[in-house]
Amino acid sequence: FTADITITGSDGPDPHSRKTHLISSFSDLGVTLDFPSSNLRFFLVRGSPFVTCFVSNNSSVTISTTHAVSSFSGNRSSTKYTAKLNNDQTWLIYSSSPINLVKTGSAINSTGGFSGIIRFVVLPDSNQDSEPILDRFSVCYPVSGDADFTKPFEMEYTWQKRGYGDLLMLAHPLHLKLLSTSSSTTVLDTFRYKSLDGDLVGVVGDTWLLKPAPIPVTWHSLKGIKEDHHREEIISALVENVDALDSSADVTSASYFYGKLIARAARFVLIAGEVSHLDVVPKIRNYLKSMIEPWLDGSFGPNGFLYDPTWGGLITKLGSKDSGGDFGFGIYNDHHYHLGYFLYAIAVLVKIDNLWGKKYRPQVYALAADYMTLGKKGEGSSSVYTRLRCFDFFKLHSWAGGLTEFTDGRNQESTSEAVNGYYSAALLGLAYGDIELAAVASTVLAFEIHAAKMWWQVKEEDTLYPSDFTAENRVVGVLWSTKRDSGLWFAPKEWKECRLGIQLLPILPVSEILFSDVKFAKQLVDWTLPALDREGGVGEGWKGFLYALESMYDKDGAMEKVKGLKGHDDGNSLSNLLWWIHSRNSGDE
Repeated sequence: FTADITITGSDGPDPHSRKTHLISSFSDLGVTLDFPSSNLRFFLVRGSPFVTCFVSNNSSVTISTTHAVSSFSGNRSSTKYTAKLNNDQTWLIYSSSPINLVKTGSAINSTGGFSGIIRFVVLPDSNQDSEPILDRFSVCYPVSGDADFTKPFEMEYTWQKRGYGDLLMLAHPLHLKLLSTSSSTTVLDTFRYKSLDGDLVGVVGDTWLLKPAPIPVTWHSLKGIKEDHHREEIISALVENVDALDSSADVTSASYFYGKLIARAARFVLIAGEVSHLDVVPKIRNYLKSMIEPWLDGSFGPNGFLYDPTWGGLITKLGSKDSGGDFGFGIYNDHHYHLGYFLYAIAVLVKIDNLWGKKYRPQVYALAADYMTLGKKGEGSSSVYTRLRCFDFFKLHSWAGGLTEFTDGRNQESTSEAVNGYYSAALLGLAYGDIELAAVASTVLAFEIHAAKMWWQVKEEDTLYPSDFTAENRVVGVLWSTKRDSGLWFAPKEWKECRLGIQLLPILPVSEILFSDVKFAKQLVDWTLPALDREGGVGEGWKGFLYALESMYDKDGAMEKVKGLKGHDDGNSLSNLLWWIHSRNSGDE
């Protein structure tokens, strides 16, 4: 990170105290950052092209830069200044009342005290006609922003503003795609900044309404399995998979892999329902009960869930003792991944055993509350959990990184496991008849899927990313705040089958929505297939995900490959792959 502009206020009584800062308030879309001894307050609001600073107590201000200031000038009223830097940036400085700024070397100092608002903004590179727009909207500034789910599949941004006139904010490409034409906003299509997420476009209005297309949250495949011989093939694999379930076996104590294990078994219940072979359900139900209950009543010796009052969430026993335990679950990594698998298994169990669901409802809802709490702090019991812990109200997708600071900011690798987290929460709402949980989870799910398709899935014809990146990648490995990485946390970029698999697993009915574009699925498969011939071999489990996508356009070819697999991912099974393949386009056969 390079600080192009640094703003410093008056020294306090202690020269070191000006470094002390605090967040005096926060909202869904912003924070208010105070430097009390320097008499500075910053309103940092997502989407604002300006950085807005409030200076109090008739204080002096210094504006410095690591670059050289090649020219500096002000208007007659001393309320607007232009600073051109030798890195080709042009910065505009606006003030709410006259301020006398003087260039001294690489710094710009105020002479005399000042109280009021100062706003800083860099001119967009591509459009010098943008300066009159910034002039026009320089006098209205946001101080906070709320994101509220007003109805299912709607989210409303409301920015609190001060000053006068209309509010200018910036929208990223997904905002623009979902922005309702009925909302009271005006898009300034020619006012654009370049960004890693795509062009940021000016939008005028202090209320935005975002409306993603509704997502059908279903227990089963959308088209079902029509052919009797297909059902028989699935039943044969299903019986074999269910016979192999053994809750007394020595299984993993890691929350992630344990969650995958029980979610895999829960799939058998729903597959059994689709192929009308319910004889296997009692055994699966008993298996799920014996596997899940120890985590809910605290009797699973090696691990378990604990409430952490410091950060308002659940951690695991292993995570509480070791920051690397359970992939960093104790420092809040991957919560929607791990708990999503648990909630999937629990939702299925509640669906088939309502009495069990009633008995364990408090514990089950604690797991859901960790990352699905909608209320804001102080609203009833919601203050004990963080509001939608993983979901970013502005980017419209989740982050998997927890409390660790990384050079490249926050990150998320597996969009499909994020999708599973919200899909499972929605199923839990359906199982319990909780309309609000089902609606909120379905809405967040819709945003997560849209974001995955926009930023993680890289189509050959896309222009969002630079052409050389698009040519080499069909999926992003890890998406960071300030970087797009081809590699994965656990594998190099050359392991394309892993990059495909980690954006598809677990295979579920909602996977039909996440990978609804058959043309892209073929591009992704064609891009991945050569990696299977890599020296040293490729894991059988990863191949299964590749063949699952291949079945969307070449069912027979994919089926032959699936039958030749010698193993499956620990969250997948032959039953699940056969269910997926035989429910592809089966209504059209």
